[in-house]
Amino acid sequence: MISHYSFGSLTFKNKTYNKDLIIIKTPKDEKIFSNWWRKEGHRLQIEDLEEVWKTPVEFLIVGTGAYGVMKVDPEVEKKAKELNIKIEAYRTDQAVKRFNELYSSNTSVAGAFHLTC
Repeated sequence: MISHYSFGSLTFKNKTYNKDLIIIKTPKDEKIFSNWWRKEGHRLQIEDLEEVWKTPVEFLIVGTGAYGVMKVDPEVEKKAKELNIKIEAYRTDQAVKRFNELYSSNTSVAGAFHLTC
């Protein structure tokens, strides 16, 4: 579970990250992709989520930043729908809450978190 988020900082399982990251949790595995970079910093595109697309998850929770600056490209939503992944995007503080709800319920979930703006 994510125990803390503030601008530029996220703590997951007692480890603090200061760069954007992806967390993927399935019943069989858990992976963290720290220092996650996107093709365009404030625009989430299909190419930015290759690790998510390779993993059978039910949900993709996107943290769009403290102020919601990162925008989700419509093609990402289309790709998620094709893969039967429910995508939800929120400011990162709200995304953390939603991710934790799903994480606790033993659901297969990916979280892609932009930690700053």
